[in-house]
Amino acid sequence: MARQYAVAPNYFPAHLVRALRREALLRDRRGEFQSAGIGRRGEHQHDARVRRDRTLWLDGSTLAQCRLLGEFEQLRLAVNRQLFMGLFDLESHFAVYDPGAFYRRHLDAFNGRNGRVLSVVVYLNDQWRSEEGGRLRIWADPDAIHPATEVEPRAGTLVCFLSDRIPHEVLEARRQRVSVAGWFRCNNSTADRPDPPR
Repeated sequence: MARQYAVAPNYFPAHLVRALRREALLRDRRGEFQSAGIGRRGEHQHDARVRRDRTLWLDGSTLAQCRLLGEFEQLRLAVNRQLFMGLFDLESHFAVYDPGAFYRRHLDAFNGRNGRVLSVVVYLNDQWRSEEGGRLRIWADPDAIHPATEVEPRAGTLVCFLSDRIPHEVLEARRQRVSVAGWFRCNNSTADRPDPPR
C-alpha cells in the first residue's frame, strides 16, 4: 500500500509564516477564537478530554490569509493534476494550543460524510524545540497500533494526509503552539442537496 501522508519541511516562505502567526496571536488576544469542538452540526459538542485547542476559521479577509489560500490553490491544482483526486474546495482555520493542550487520536472524515478528502496542516511556530512537545503523531491506517511517524510543529512545515484513512493526534504542547488546519473537499452536491449546505 502506498504511503497516504506526506511531510514537507520549509514548504511555506518564512515571511508568510510570520504574518500568519502575527495575525493568529493578535486575533486570539482580542478574543476572536472559540474553544474547538468535535462532531458536526447537530452532533457538535465540546469535550476537553478529547481536544483543548481554540480555532478561528479563515475567510480570506487579510492579505496573509489571501496569500496562504493562493498557495493552497496551487497545491490543490498540483494534487488534482498528479493524483486525480477531484479536490474541489477548501475549509481551514487557525488553531492555537496553549501549554497543556492536546487533541486525541482521530480521523477527519468518516465514510465521506463531510466531503473531506485531503487534510493539510501548516505550522507557524518559530524556533520550536523537541522538548516543547506538540508533535503530530500519525498512524499509517485506521487499524495501526504503532505510529508511523511524529512531526515537529516547526514553522513552514506542511503535512498532508488522507482525511478518512490516516488517524492522527496532537500530543500535549508545553508552549503555545499555532497552526493552520485545512481540508480539501470533494463536491458532493446533488440536484436536491447542495454541498456545502447553504
